Amino acid sequence: MHVMRAESPKNSDVMGRSGAADMTDDGRNGKQRLDTWSPAGEVAPTGFSEEAMKGLAELEARSAPPDVETSPAYVRPFRMTDRLRPDVAAGGGLLRDSSGGARPHYWGHRERLRTRFLEGGHAPMPEYELLELLLFNAIPKIDVKPLAKRLLAEFGDLNGVIAASEHRILQVEGADRWVYLQLRVVDAFAQRMAQARVMQREVLSSWDALIAYCRTCMAHRETEQFRVLFLDRKNVMIADEALGQGTVGHVPVYPREVAKRALELNASAVILVHNHPSGDPTPSSEDIAMTARVLSACAAIDVTVHDHVIIGKEEETSFRAEGLL
Repeated sequence: MHVMRAESPKNSDVMGRSGAADMTDDGRNGKQRLDTWSPAGEVAPTGFSEEAMKGLAELEARSAPPDVETSPAYVRPFRMTDRLRPDVAAGGGLLRDSSGGARPHYWGHRERLRTRFLEGGHAPMPEYELLELLLFNAIPKIDVKPLAKRLLAEFGDLNGVIAASEHRILQVEGADRWVYLQLRVVDAFAQRMAQARVMQREVLSSWDALIAYCRTCMAHRETEQFRVLFLDRKNVMIADEALGQGTVGHVPVYPREVAKRALELNASAVILVHNHPSGDPTPSSEDIAMTARVLSACAAIDVTVHDHVIIGKEEETSFRAEGLL
């Protein structure tokens, strides 16, 4: 290696402290480099002290190789959203523990709510918290309290939420088909439990249970439905079937189909039931006319029509009690 010694006036002070400057011919790239000989015999770029060079070496040792993908040393375990702003979030947005660490206010909320439900029951809990417990099964991890409150605001109460159609549920912000599935499961449980109190039992002596069952199935439906309860000779209910699905203000009823199904089930009597989505159970002229046609069709095959009940949101009307049958 060929070395040429050169002295620069600008670096005379540096060379005076650390040694003579060398102009080194770099055989790799054909360029010349001005080096300073340190007392330890190492070559360092001109203008850097020994202490500075040690700092650069330490920095290089701590740096990742260029082909290695790096990530921040600390990553926030949650995503900041508008719901965590103190002015909009229930509970104050972010809460801080004794060590100063921040966490969303809803962390741990699910377990706290489950514990309250198991230890204290449902009675002291507001409706939105009961709905939250249900939504936990449909939506993992995120805070579902806002969705529970939106559903109740849209449909009025738990009855309205449970009975709502899929189309209307999916129109609520944050609700999806899994939310609708959970609501349908709860509705199915409620109907089965109410049905168990009247099915295969003498219904005329347990009229309140029968009405409760009909209200569970129909009171909060958004469209009209026509059901027929089929009874045997002892007035024990042997079947409950929906024989007509309608619109908000009308349901088609075919008296011949009612009579035909009574013959197939070997029923001796029937109770007609339909709902008024408006909430008012007052019979219309069409309701009275339809009942007369069914009564005539059933009389022809010796099947008794015990009653026709119209279910409203808060009350019901019995044709027999009103003297219409």
